[in-house]
Amino acid sequence: MQAEPEFYGPLQYAPVWGWAGVGLLVLVAAWYAVVFAATRTPRGAEARQRPAQLTDLAELKAAYLQRIDDVERDAASGKRSIRDSHQEISLLLRKFVRDATGVDALRMTHADLAKHPLPAAASAVGQLYPAEFGPGPLPSVAGSAAAARRAVQAWN
Repeated sequence: MQAEPEFYGPLQYAPVWGWAGVGLLVLVAAWYAVVFAATRTPRGAEARQRPAQLTDLAELKAAYLQRIDDVERDAASGKRSIRDSHQEISLLLRKFVRDATGVDALRMTHADLAKHPLPAAASAVGQLYPAEFGPGPLPSVAGSAAAARRAVQAWN
């Protein structure tokens, strides 16, 4: 018997709300699993993502040699600053390495290039570094262009 007729105990929640909460937690966990599985790189994907080898290396060399000549000509005519010309030549050399081998040389430092089996590219980039970043008097653009040309022409 109740002591006070106006007093009622707390109402109980319906069991369906507990199951709804558990179901919501399961849905969130399933969502994370699907997102993880969908964004994960499958095994062996590195081999499939490797760029296809260029079939005509001679055409690639000719195209990059022409670009190097264009930069040298622009520097000689005053359309491009000397430091900018050196940086563009270095960028062209790194793009050539990327296009010829598939190695992303654009994001590699000189030390990374030296560790990688790319000795011609590493020595050419090493010759361009003082012209790109050095504080002293800048070497001639023609000398840097010649070093880049030698690296491109020696590529096999």
